[in-house]
Amino acid sequence: MEIINRVGVDLAKNVFQLHGADRKGKTVWKRKLSRDKWLTVLFATVKPGAVIGMEACAGSHHWSRMLMSKGYEVKIIPPQFVKPFVKSNKNDANDAQAICEAMVRPDMHPVKVKTIEQQDIQAIHRVRNEIKSHRIAKGNQIRGLVAEYGLVAPKELSSLRRAIPEWLEDATNGLTIFFRQLLQGLYEDLCSMDKRMTELDKQIAVIAQQNPMANRLQQLRGVGPLIATALVASNRRG
Repeated sequence: MEIINRVGVDLAKNVFQLHGADRKGKTVWKRKLSRDKWLTVLFATVKPGAVIGMEACAGSHHWSRMLMSKGYEVKIIPPQFVKPFVKSNKNDANDAQAICEAMVRPDMHPVKVKTIEQQDIQAIHRVRNEIKSHRIAKGNQIRGLVAEYGLVAPKELSSLRRAIPEWLEDATNGLTIFFRQLLQGLYEDLCSMDKRMTELDKQIAVIAQQNPMANRLQQLRGVGPLIATALVASNRRG
């Protein structure tokens, strides 16, 4: 077999498609491998130092770190750079070939492989943002429901939290027992999300204190733990 200079990998949940090319770009190797075997076969077939490319997606940073630890150069390619090179119908084999071609284009800007620490920070921010969105949605739901009973809910979430117990205690506002029980549950949901947000903010504060880059960023005016850790997670230099 000719020396494989680069390999395009189409990542998937269970089966990965690999497309290898020599230094001239000629296709010299194609394999379709299961998730638990693809690295073993790649390590046995492709020598360290070769360039391995994959499309940016869930899992790409994980596999990239494993490949880099074995001496391979890795390029994570944004989807928009892969799409123009997909030939004929879109399938795993054609995607792997497109990745193999896109990775050597001079105008292709790869995604920097994230460290484990960066991914940890990114994960906590994603969870926090999701809870924040759910909390806003819950507040809007409560406002809409109480409006049907003639109650005007405040726009600010902090004011809404204070208003709900007052509504529950007011026996003259026309709320039925059934709706009071429902509102109590919604209030508990809101409090639960508040508690989880507080816990995540404490974790972020600890990370911001321990991470040297986050510490330096917080010296800038207007930059607190939340912004500092978000910048660390997105830092292209790793």
